[in-house]
Amino acid sequence: MSEAVAAGGAPARPAQLFDYLLRIADTSLVLAQRLGEWIGHAPAIEEDLGFANTALDLLGQARLLFAYAAEVEGRGRSEDDLAFLREEADYRNATLAELPNGDFGDTIVRQFLIDAYQIVLYGGLRKSRDARLAEIAAKALKETRYHLRYSSNWLVRLGDGTEESHARVQASLDRFWPHTAEFFDADDLDRAVTGAGIAPPVQDLRADWLRQIEPVLAEATLQRPPDAAHRWYGKQGRHSEHLGHLLADLQYLQRAHPGARW
Repeated sequence: MSEAVAAGGAPARPAQLFDYLLRIADTSLVLAQRLGEWIGHAPAIEEDLGFANTALDLLGQARLLFAYAAEVEGRGRSEDDLAFLREEADYRNATLAELPNGDFGDTIVRQFLIDAYQIVLYGGLRKSRDARLAEIAAKALKETRYHLRYSSNWLVRLGDGTEESHARVQASLDRFWPHTAEFFDADDLDRAVTGAGIAPPVQDLRADWLRQIEPVLAEATLQRPPDAAHRWYGKQGRHSEHLGHLLADLQYLQRAHPGARW
């Protein structure tokens, strides 16, 4: 594969593009798995369907990204290999996506924060000098707009609902907020793909992200938490204790029956 180079920027090596694709794909894959855990357990059948449809969209996004990553890597691995046959430390998802579902309000808050982030990320990736990634981002952005409408509507209903629902989702927001710092903390890989014109500067996305979420928080009568230090960086393979348990479920069939075909 030829190296992607931005005007005046440094080239991005295939290994860097591969790692960056995993960051995006793994977040969608892990979040899809979490949402899938709600099927049959949501408060109403409409929410069963809502979570299921969102999970399927996220899984579709992950598949496109894994397929591209496998081509970039050039080692003969498939999208299934990348999804199911890596070890925990090899996953690069944002830590927020792997946190347990908790109650319905917890899931809505987590979803809302990630949806808003994916909106601004995919919006920036549409302008990527990597045409394949730009195409994937454009498709994903259409789906993510629906995801954000869904999670925003529920956040407003819960936040501006009863005294109990308001208190519970405010507590969820306070608990999850520190994990959002990972989205906007640039590391060497982020700087490399930005310099090559592959991805937007992650630190510059935060202002657009806040513009997405602040009107919704105001309508939901929720207070934006203060910024706080963050201990985990899943995008660097440093995960919470929860990812291993999630992967045990996600990978069970592939590892129990290697190479199985329907």
